[in-house]
Amino acid sequence: DHNTFDGSPTSWSAALDSITSGADEENEKRLFLISAGNVYPDEFVRSPYPDANTLHCVESPGQSWNAITIGAYTNDVTISNPDFSGYTPLTSLGALSPYSSTSETWSSKWPIKPDVLFEGGNICSNGTDYTECPDLSLLTTNYRPLIKQFSTIGGTSSATAQAAWFCAQILNEYPNIWPETVRALMIHSASWTPEMKKQFCTEDTKNKGRRRLLRTCGYGIPNLQKAIQCMNNSVNMVIQGELQPYDKKSMKEMHLHTLPWPKEVLQSLGEIPVTLKVTLSYFIEPGPGEVGWKDKYRYPSCGLRFDVINSDETLDDFKKRINVKMRGDDKKDKGDGSSGSDRWYLGSDNRDVGSVHSDFCELNAVDLCDCNHIAVFPVIGWWRERDYLKRYDKKVRYSLIVSLSTPKTDTDLYTPIITQITPTTKISIPTP
Repeated sequence: DHNTFDGSPTSWSAALDSITSGADEENEKRLFLISAGNVYPDEFVRSPYPDANTLHCVESPGQSWNAITIGAYTNDVTISNPDFSGYTPLTSLGALSPYSSTSETWSSKWPIKPDVLFEGGNICSNGTDYTECPDLSLLTTNYRPLIKQFSTIGGTSSATAQAAWFCAQILNEYPNIWPETVRALMIHSASWTPEMKKQFCTEDTKNKGRRRLLRTCGYGIPNLQKAIQCMNNSVNMVIQGELQPYDKKSMKEMHLHTLPWPKEVLQSLGEIPVTLKVTLSYFIEPGPGEVGWKDKYRYPSCGLRFDVINSDETLDDFKKRINVKMRGDDKKDKGDGSSGSDRWYLGSDNRDVGSVHSDFCELNAVDLCDCNHIAVFPVIGWWRERDYLKRYDKKVRYSLIVSLSTPKTDTDLYTPIITQITPTTKISIPTP
């Protein structure tokens, strides 16, 4: 009854955005994980799986821009309990869990939710009835251990518990990184299973199948090893930065990062495909009051975007293109190929919503050599538009994750990159 069905903010989701951004507590940022909300078994009586999931939208406060909203997938497909003879699992291994709600019915201007998926179990059916089953749920401890030590759990609640553990492992590995970076690493490491693509991406286009895949499964299932470790043929680069997006009524700063590409290695690979993936994460401050919350430019304090230089583009032309984007109020690309947007899997129309943006493209290694500049730049937000509140000179933190990976396991991308970014230690030699 208190939900919005188009993805627009609620007072509850805005409260989470305020808490995570540190707007009211001396800028102390927080990491927050919430469940997307569950589809109930009886909903499949009215609509078959996965239609019931696409009709059941993510529940409040899952609209939160800054919190990580967790959906569910399933690995549970075997029933051995004799009490469930005649029942079969509703879906297959690696598919979206029947419990998981989605944002497919939301307006495309609101955030991608759920952000990621973790294990949430399965539902079973005998063709007429739909119900939970212990064999298709996850084992957990019982809340009254003196009576019963173990119990089962499922749905987006169990998925959220696993997501919290995942974030704890990242923080254990890198205790000094920002909450924005933990979120970026989790989402950056995620990918979809073949079963998810089979379910939702039968028409493999940006504005149909890929958008549907994103709005039902988020960015997919996170991989802890990818989040915390680099390999020779798969390298993550993490940049934490802070910029002032606005002056009074005008744009102020953009950041241009030069990436330490291993050019000789890329050139030697020739036409072998290399995947470039970029994730940008930052926290917005929600607009005070609910006036204007239906407008995606009036709700967030500011928006940030990323863009990568094209292989046939000079640095001066790239800077000019970004300046035009900063002045253009986040308008869509022209579609003439000049922006390089065609090369990205999701594209700017899908990824440039909310406060975390992730996308990837696959290029020939030799073509990637000159794509070594990435810009982080601001777009419109209420800090600029509501200048009477005197927030236009505030700064925003961001985390930028950039990765290169190649299917050739004997390729060493890591060593030439780390050699470039490791500062030389100066040794003073005393004079005799």
